[in-house]
Amino acid sequence: MRPEDLILVSVDDHLIEPPDMFDAHVPAKYKDLAPKVVTHKGVDTWIFGEQRATSIGLNAVASWPKEEWGFDPVGFAEMRPGAYDVHERIRDMNANGVLSSMSFPSMARFAGQFFMDHPDKELALVMLQAYNDWHIDQWCASYPGRLLPLAIGPLWDVNLLAAEVRRVAAKGCRAISFSEAPYHLGLPSFHGGHWDPFFEACVENEVVVSMHIGSGSNMPITSKDAPVDVLITLPTLLSINAASDLIWGPTLRQFDGLRVALSEGGAGWVPSFLERVDRSYTNQTWTGQDFGDKLPSDVFREHILTCFIVDDVAMRVRDLVGIDNIAWECDYPHSDSTWPTSPETLMATFDRTGVTDRAEIDKISHGNALRWYGYDPFAVIPKDQATVGALKTLAPDVDTGVRTRAEFREMYAARN
Repeated sequence: MRPEDLILVSVDDHLIEPPDMFDAHVPAKYKDLAPKVVTHKGVDTWIFGEQRATSIGLNAVASWPKEEWGFDPVGFAEMRPGAYDVHERIRDMNANGVLSSMSFPSMARFAGQFFMDHPDKELALVMLQAYNDWHIDQWCASYPGRLLPLAIGPLWDVNLLAAEVRRVAAKGCRAISFSEAPYHLGLPSFHGGHWDPFFEACVENEVVVSMHIGSGSNMPITSKDAPVDVLITLPTLLSINAASDLIWGPTLRQFDGLRVALSEGGAGWVPSFLERVDRSYTNQTWTGQDFGDKLPSDVFREHILTCFIVDDVAMRVRDLVGIDNIAWECDYPHSDSTWPTSPETLMATFDRTGVTDRAEIDKISHGNALRWYGYDPFAVIPKDQATVGALKTLAPDVDTGVRTRAEFREMYAARN
């Protein structure tokens, strides 16, 4: 099998929200109160009342030379337009051979914490719903079959959260971003039943709960003087923590149809984790856990989807992870992304790890993602036009070369 024969669906990409995103989606009486972009010394910052969104440094480094990567705040002028312009996003997807993509927020933070932190919760709800309407009705609807909708929810009120699940599901959205560690946000954990109305709504409407690493707003670090490499290396632990909470708490056993995606957490850790939870369950019987005739590993595979960017270990032990529980991600336009060589990178991973069965390749590259999220791009785009090779023919003029931040600023000025 050749890279150009692949069909690629990425379950974890990111978008930088464009400055005009609220214009068509906020009721007239609230327009003056909507979040807006303020530019100061070339740095673009989202402002919502007294709130300021965090910097977007490593969130949008696609095409930059690596020596310019960092956490410095940047403006739209320094980014690839595909980070924030849906039309350019599709062109960049075509150039990379990616059929469909699901994008997590940036300004709103992964689980919508930006709105939760606003003191006026009535206003915050209006803006959060406007955000979802923009994402579903404008960003995703612009290109049917290409962009999987992903909503955010009002974390501060579980009944409002459940209602928002139902509202966006009626629009065709089958995924909602949620915190992997709500207790780090000052909210209840998964263990006490607080979130039951939310999980009920997700099951009833077949909405996947997507938990991105860092959605608890606490990236792991070992010490204050640890180098940034430690911060970059450890986030997989966040998915392990979330999986532990979900396995041992009542959530997964209580809600039979619940589906959870652990986004950007990798999958190579899964076999060791499952071996450990099964051993603990069968050995530490004094804790009172009851999985009936199942093991914790069975429950994990029934409910949890993992995803990876590059993970040779996961591919080598894919049968121990669960071949139906692994999906691929591109992570565009973050620093970990394999854009614009994702097909070649993924196929090289398959070649190194002995993944040669076409059925397994199809599951990992797109099939599992489409099944878990209930998304059918082939209803719009025939399969023979959905391959890497076919999509790349649509983007012969897309510049995928390395460009400095200064060059992007010059091109931005020319366009505007």
